[in-house]
Amino acid sequence: MIFKCRMLLRTPFLFLVFAAAVSFAPSHAQAQTEGDYLYRVTMLRAAPGNFVDLMAALRESFELDSQAGDRPPFWIRHSQGDHWDFMLIYPMGGFSSYHDAGRVGQRAAVWESSRGKVLATRLEAATSYHEEWFARSVAIDEMAGRFDGMGFFHVEMFTGLPGKREELFEQRRMENRYYEHLGGRQLNLLFVREGGSNWDAMTIGFYENLQAFAAAGAMHSAEQQEAAALAAGFDGVGAISPYLRSLLAYHHDTLAVLAQ
Repeated sequence: MIFKCRMLLRTPFLFLVFAAAVSFAPSHAQAQTEGDYLYRVTMLRAAPGNFVDLMAALRESFELDSQAGDRPPFWIRHSQGDHWDFMLIYPMGGFSSYHDAGRVGQRAAVWESSRGKVLATRLEAATSYHEEWFARSVAIDEMAGRFDGMGFFHVEMFTGLPGKREELFEQRRMENRYYEHLGGRQLNLLFVREGGSNWDAMTIGFYENLQAFAAAGAMHSAEQQEAAALAAGFDGVGAISPYLRSLLAYHHDTLAVLAQ
């Protein structure tokens, strides 16, 4: 490989072609986008008139989670799109480790205390909708790094048509490759269903704020987008959305902000 590069550098025209190819090639230093770490994704909608109380009860529940030896969730709040008010992404690691007898006992001691029982009742009373989904994604340190400094999120949830589940996952990876070829933005994290409700996959895009999200779609020319789409394996930039829709039974799209 060193010999071939030296030969290219001797020819000015070939050097320019080589440099252009290198500058356009995707960086493999990009952060990981999927993995085998288990999360419980909880979606909640506040009962009418109980939004503020639900937020306060959730904050208190995070204190009890810490006392029980569990890491508090990553917490985002709906802005536009789906009908839930809050999405909580609880780190579990794996089913066996999470349900280890010692951890179960520690959890029970906290949540079966008088404070725990009162809080559980309060949470139930303040909630009109509760959905649980288990999915695998990147390791906890990578997840924490993605949330660090970010305040705006694009959440997409997908249920594929029968027989299209694996193709749906690959389409999500192709779209990340498209973004990778374009450059200038984080890649989406991919969550893959393990159990619970019937979503097959979820992706989350991370942005500092609404302005950064809006700017991401205007950073590149039409020619650059077309070239990136082709390099990622699509039939062109105009084929990305139609191809995705051809794989879906249904799809929910949400813009969210960091809950505080």
